Amino acid sequence: MNSKTNESMSLAKPNAQDISTKKKVALGIGFTGLFILVLALANVNLPNNGIFLALSLGLIIAGVVIYSRDEYLTKLEGIKNDEAWFKSISSRGTWGWVLGVVLTLFYIVLYFFAELLGLGTDGEPNTGLIALFDPLSQLLSGRNASQWFVYGTLYTVAIVAFGYKFMLKYRHNRYQQLRTASVMFFQMAFAFLIPEFMYRLNSDVPYNDIKNMWPLNYYAFDQWRVDQFINSGTIGMAFLIFGILSIFVISPFLTYKYGKRWYCSWVCGCGGLAETAGDPFRHLSSKKMSAWKLERWLIHTVLVFSVVMTTAVIYTYLGYDAEKYWFNKDNFLIFVGGFLTLVFVVIMVFKRHELGKDARYGAIGYALVIVSLIAMHYTGTTNEVFYLPASGMRSAYGFYIGSIFSGVIGTGFYPILGNRAWCRFGCPMAAVLGFQQRMFSKFRITTNGGQCISCGNCSNSCEMGIDVRAYAQKGENIVRSSCVGCGVCSAVCPRGVLKLENGSLEGRINPTDVLLGNDVDLMKLMNADK
Repeated sequence: MNSKTNESMSLAKPNAQDISTKKKVALGIGFTGLFILVLALANVNLPNNGIFLALSLGLIIAGVVIYSRDEYLTKLEGIKNDEAWFKSISSRGTWGWVLGVVLTLFYIVLYFFAELLGLGTDGEPNTGLIALFDPLSQLLSGRNASQWFVYGTLYTVAIVAFGYKFMLKYRHNRYQQLRTASVMFFQMAFAFLIPEFMYRLNSDVPYNDIKNMWPLNYYAFDQWRVDQFINSGTIGMAFLIFGILSIFVISPFLTYKYGKRWYCSWVCGCGGLAETAGDPFRHLSSKKMSAWKLERWLIHTVLVFSVVMTTAVIYTYLGYDAEKYWFNKDNFLIFVGGFLTLVFVVIMVFKRHELGKDARYGAIGYALVIVSLIAMHYTGTTNEVFYLPASGMRSAYGFYIGSIFSGVIGTGFYPILGNRAWCRFGCPMAAVLGFQQRMFSKFRITTNGGQCISCGNCSNSCEMGIDVRAYAQKGENIVRSSCVGCGVCSAVCPRGVLKLENGSLEGRINPTDVLLGNDVDLMKLMNADK
């Protein structure tokens, strides 16, 4: 029995519970696995890289599994807040900041200083941490590891191990079980194993995670990548065509049927890491109105920038080789402008009343893109766009958006900004899917306001910063562009107020602001419903 005195009289027990003996053992096992990685990083000569890599990853997974089983299987199924706001690591305390700094430094080294991880250059063999992963890379693809293989392996281990933890935590909810199993499968198979196996079978086929589509895959239509697909024959062309169909056909159809959750919560690797390894930090997402305003401006600015940059990059190499790129520059700009105009007109005609004042902001974004296309026509060559080197513009986009935002800030800041900072503020794919979800999707979260007890579990658990309780109290459907349909708000509701549904577009958006007697003729309003 614990003899430690608890000075607090609060029923909420503000002091975090002591760690059990089994959890201490689990932490020791897990940190031993991490210590092996640190030894490799420090260039310690390990006798057998293959055995020590297997031992390291095995110990890390075992530590997470043992800890998770003691954490959740000793308790009844159901809602668990687990004193998240009272633990240093999950309440922006000292350990939270330490973890944030460590993750951020890791991403900086990974993206910009891979030689510190032991990456061999100019034909030299790998050393250090990357050399530790060489045996696994040789086994899967027949080549030595790179920093991206190391990252992909650790990324997959994190999703699988912490995915198991997440499934134990929400074992009372079948929806959470299924979608977690889905992201674990897609990461393991489509993002990690299949691309490695395909390289072994045909080394001419470029690395291709087929679920990672544009604009999330910001280099999808770079000339070097398109050339790789064209030069690798039928299978390469199949990948290229599938990527285009994914953008214009498959993704819009699935979003119409199921909302953006089909991708953001069931398939996407970024979302998979956020939902599993990032789950302890989901409550840190800001619910302030200022954060919502920043979110809407920032994510759509990134989307506009992504559209312009991708168009500029494709424009510079069209016509460079007539046999490969038969679509000329002018026709391409006309096609892009015409497609965007069609989308804009359809939205303004059929959905303007749902956009409200946001229609003006949408018009501004559309105007910026069209002006950019016109400027591109007059300033573009095979090497420059807007009188700037196209390669430099593309590199800048990859650096600031692909590296700094999505990696260093998006993941490194989990313990500070919450687990979906990238998805919420920066991911252009989330912006596209969110736009489709808000305008044309059948998906919504329905609420039963009469059952809501205002406990706040739903808002606290929303990783996208949505004040779910405010909707639930009014019995109003939740139809937000940012909602990824993770369903955790529904899973933690003690009264069954929230339900994820796919239904008719009619009545999907049902604002129910409270009206005063002098705001409306109540008798006329009542008779109008008869």
